[in-house]
Amino acid sequence: MGRALSDADPRARSVFERADRAAGFDLRRACFEGPEETLRLTAVTQPAILATSIACFEALAAQAPPAWRGEIVCAAGHSLGEYSALVAAGALDLEDAVRTVRRRGEYMQDAVPVGQGAMAAVLGMALPDVEALCREAAGGDVLSPANLNAPDQTVVAGTAAAVGRLAGLARERGAKRTVILPVSAPFHCALMAPAQARLAKDLEALPMRDARFPVILNVTGRPETRAEALRRALVEQVTRPVRWVESVIHMKELGVEWLAELGPGRVLSGLAKRIVPGLPLVNVEDPASLANARQALGWSGGT
Repeated sequence: MGRALSDADPRARSVFERADRAAGFDLRRACFEGPEETLRLTAVTQPAILATSIACFEALAAQAPPAWRGEIVCAAGHSLGEYSALVAAGALDLEDAVRTVRRRGEYMQDAVPVGQGAMAAVLGMALPDVEALCREAAGGDVLSPANLNAPDQTVVAGTAAAVGRLAGLARERGAKRTVILPVSAPFHCALMAPAQARLAKDLEALPMRDARFPVILNVTGRPETRAEALRRALVEQVTRPVRWVESVIHMKELGVEWLAELGPGRVLSGLAKRIVPGLPLVNVEDPASLANARQALGWSGGT
């Protein structure tokens, strides 16, 4: 991921070069060449996605009108993406963020042995019903909503046994479908408490500044600019659910006129369409999508 944009755009290429030096491993090779097995390792995945997202942000900024950065209303990121939002908002330096999310990935992987945790997307069921289903299926194990992605889509996380029981019960309790996700750890639930404790020590020493524009926090779904509140939210999000529905709603309420999804894939664009129908959306992940975004926004060229 990101190779075509790096080849085409000098600002994107600079981001990958800086991230590569900070990562402590050959990040560009992992992004550009894989293999897929390497990219699935969360300690590789997290800095790779962060670098790609910021490269996309810088490539879009290079095509924007001169005043665009000062006109950004807010930013938000889903889980790991909150770090990208903080870098874009000037609250975190790219290099510090890359090093931190690599350790974040290591801590999360270490918190739960492979195979003992799981996550599943519950489709076609409202959040209160998913919460009730979690209580029914938990059986004394950890099981809770982890990603509140859309009004009819919630991802749950917990022990593999509990997630398996939920998957078996979901259809008879009214869910349209349940999909077990191919993840390496059960993120955003109480099983991540050991990772949270280790990450909190790193974040305590991490240089942070007030954000230039509001960042919508995962843990509250509300905007924040103060450095210490942003730092605290990064700690809390490790074990608490991502409130994505509220986040997108608050972006609209702040006066956002269009949303840009920056980084690999278009999953968040699809969710936003279901949360705030009619809000214009663009995405940037390669030169073709960058050109399409510029055309959709009516931008004539780079800065």
